[in-house]
Amino acid sequence: MAGMQDRNELKLFSELQLSKTMQRQLADANFIHPTPVQAAALPPALEGRDVLATAQTGTGKTLSFLIPLIERMAASAKDTKALVLLPTRELAMQVLGAWRDLTQGQGKAALVCGGLAEGPQLTAIRKGARLIVATPGRLEDYLSRKLVNLSSVKLLVLDEVDRMLDMGFKPAIRRIAAVLPQERQTLCYSATLSPAIREVASLYLRNPVRIDISAELKPSPNVKLQTFEVPMDKKQELLEHLLGTNKGSFMVFVRTKHGADRVARRLSRAGFAAAPIHGDRSQSQRSSALRGFAEGRHRVLVATDVVARGIDVADVAHVVNYDLPREAEDFVHRVGRTGRAASHGVASTFAAPDEAHALRKIERTLTVTSTKYRVRPNNVQVSPAA
Repeated sequence: MAGMQDRNELKLFSELQLSKTMQRQLADANFIHPTPVQAAALPPALEGRDVLATAQTGTGKTLSFLIPLIERMAASAKDTKALVLLPTRELAMQVLGAWRDLTQGQGKAALVCGGLAEGPQLTAIRKGARLIVATPGRLEDYLSRKLVNLSSVKLLVLDEVDRMLDMGFKPAIRRIAAVLPQERQTLCYSATLSPAIREVASLYLRNPVRIDISAELKPSPNVKLQTFEVPMDKKQELLEHLLGTNKGSFMVFVRTKHGADRVARRLSRAGFAAAPIHGDRSQSQRSSALRGFAEGRHRVLVATDVVARGIDVADVAHVVNYDLPREAEDFVHRVGRTGRAASHGVASTFAAPDEAHALRKIERTLTVTSTKYRVRPNNVQVSPAA
């Protein structure tokens, strides 16, 4: 594996050897200074090197792989195609939207994912889409039915590989990669570099440039962390108390799909505009919930972890861990929905008395401390913990 990339070299997008069209599109979109992952990944990717990058969602990695894809396809034969594999429909739709913005609607692309009608997806592929943005399950299904030909894919992006493996897509990725040309460029992105990710890298990348933007797993310093020791049967009251005493939008994380529906339903009955988003909701329901939240019609979005991985909504004021996350990494990911870029946010974690040990373990892993409060059993009066 190649050595670590010096990410301090690139200061401006204009320093890159890009086409005039791309430079103009970046300038028009007001992309001037690259983020750390863009500064590190773009030079080797534009040279045709394979890249293995660890970076969280919200670090600008989408642009770091879209620019090389667009430049390579513009400079190569018409039959050169690119494939981007992602874990969720929401993420796939966001990447396709970013590609359309960056190309100003030029070029043909296909979205391939479950929960949407097959007809338009297959039509886009047959009409010569040069970019396919897909979730592994649906693309593997098309391959097994011989509805798609990937023999011209010369660029492969594996985005959020850790989440794809968590969702059981490892066999699908293997079968998809098996039909791709051996001579190709592969860009791989993951929030962590676990042994499973290293195995993926050894199988599908050749001498990759290694980039690490997330060496330190830690919430943003822009986020105020606070913890509430609260009985299980008082969580809903506490959430409504926080909504009543704080301004701005809330993203609430729960552990189960049923829990997301229940919390959102109770909030709606209490007069708060809330919408659930999870894997059992239809694509139109999920899109409507996201759109309503982004546009301010829903003040509260109640989400499960898997779906939330593919959500990138600006200006979330408050994150609530209604259910304690299982892993420290999930805590960072959830909290990362607020306090993005230069903005500030608040993250509140609800912990039942018997979850104190699990919470301490997460805080020790991340070397963070939060302001502690205790909710009294007979009301929702909040007081500092002793």
